[in-house]
Amino acid sequence: MQHNHRVAALIQVICLALLVFCLIERQVRQALGPEQTMVGLYPDNRRVRLTGRMIFYHLGELTLRIGHITDPPTVQITRGVQLHLLDLLDTDIGQTRWPQT
Repeated sequence: MQHNHRVAALIQVICLALLVFCLIERQVRQALGPEQTMVGLYPDNRRVRLTGRMIFYHLGELTLRIGHITDPPTVQITRGVQLHLLDLLDTDIGQTRWPQT
């Protein structure tokens, strides 16, 4: 292998994904404060310390309903823990990215 551009690109993509993963986990933990535990991640509602994997597991269940000309796209939140995580991440899901015409 004289040219390993593909391997270098793959490593860069993996590093960027890990960076985003860590930044999201850090943001949620800072928003939780010194206690850094949250209720609602498990079915028995015990208080646990958050991990990035738990955050992405719960946010991975979010679905986007595609809008029409008169109806903007909406994010369908099926569980309260998803809304709480989006609030901790300071994400405004009510604002559309496309200008209204």
